[in-house]
Amino acid sequence: MKNPPPIMDSATRRWRAALFLFMLATGVSMASWVARTPAVRDALEVSTGAMGLVLFGLSIGSMAGVLASGGLVRRHGGRLVITVGAVLLVAGLLVIAGGAALEVSGGVFGGLALFGAGMGLAEVAFNIEGAAVERAVGRPVLPVLHGCFSLGTVVGALLGMGLTAVRFPVGWHLAAVALAVAAAGVWTVRAVPAGTGRAEPDADGVKGPEAGGVRGRPAVWRDRRLVLIGLIVLAMAFAEGSANDWLPLLMVDGHGTGATAGSLTFMLFAVAMTTGRFTGGPLLVRYGPAAVVRASAVVAAVGVALVVFSDSALLAGSAVVLWGLGASLGFPVTISAAGEGAGPEDASARVAAVSTAGFAAFLVGPPSLGFLADHVGLRNAMVVVLVLLGGAALITGALRRRPGAPVSEVPASQPDLV
Repeated sequence: MKNPPPIMDSATRRWRAALFLFMLATGVSMASWVARTPAVRDALEVSTGAMGLVLFGLSIGSMAGVLASGGLVRRHGGRLVITVGAVLLVAGLLVIAGGAALEVSGGVFGGLALFGAGMGLAEVAFNIEGAAVERAVGRPVLPVLHGCFSLGTVVGALLGMGLTAVRFPVGWHLAAVALAVAAAGVWTVRAVPAGTGRAEPDADGVKGPEAGGVRGRPAVWRDRRLVLIGLIVLAMAFAEGSANDWLPLLMVDGHGTGATAGSLTFMLFAVAMTTGRFTGGPLLVRYGPAAVVRASAVVAAVGVALVVFSDSALLAGSAVVLWGLGASLGFPVTISAAGEGAGPEDASARVAAVSTAGFAAFLVGPPSLGFLADHVGLRNAMVVVLVLLGGAALITGALRRRPGAPVSEVPASQPDLV
């Protein structure tokens, strides 16, 4: 007979709720920026090419943050890294707001770099915290945690669309979002325990190789199972990021829809992602991560194939629901599997490594499709996503739970996630 899951005390419940809240706030802030990008471009009075250079600040900051986060968590613990990430997020939003109001491109670039750095730092730290909560409560947490981010993007997009329609000043909009993120950050930092993910020094006072520092990363990746998990997260994150970056343009240029229809199609994808992440917990408990991610990859591949090969804009637009549902669980489930069956320090190092790989694929991979699209068209370029999803479906056996993994002991009758 399976052991019952641990009883969650009030401190752990606050810890989990704080992570959910701040991920929701992060999603709102990200979508708020994306929704007001045209207004910022108009305020700066720059060309599309020049705006691309401004947007490069977000990529630089995000990659810097995500590459630094794992090592910082191992040195100082997740709470301090989340604190720094929250401060950078708020500062970035305020600088973007000021840059847009003052019509200074350099200010917006700098604000995006700060915002991206905060996002990158928080992303890895939150995955480490979420995996620790899963071990504490014996229930899936990461899918809902990422679902909160997806829900936040839907809320932020709707808010941005509404404020754009009434021509609300973009500076005041982003400043208000910054204040909301600051409030959520303060509550989150107070509820998150100190020291999660921090590696203890060995007898010589040096943190061990599994602690995830620069020297430790190669040691972590010597595990063949972790390498396969990393490949799965690369493919699933690429599928999610490709939709975020290209879906509206794919519908407009590839299927001849209007800009509004392209935006609504992306909204449909975001809603599907949110739904999949909030409802996937019971499926994980019943069937296990390997079967769920295999099915998810196949469903996402079917959705992408219909978008790429169908000549019907209506069918392609409807197929993004399959794309979103299939991509929804890939990232959080693989992150959870990376830390299973290991001690807290080793689990944090493994989660950080896979999170970094996934977030890098999410940020860097999809933009590369633009170069390919110049030669073969955007629809044909999306075949790369199909190939990656097919490859991921073939290696999901790496996600089978190790003996002693806490989530595997959750009875199907107790799928409490929130």
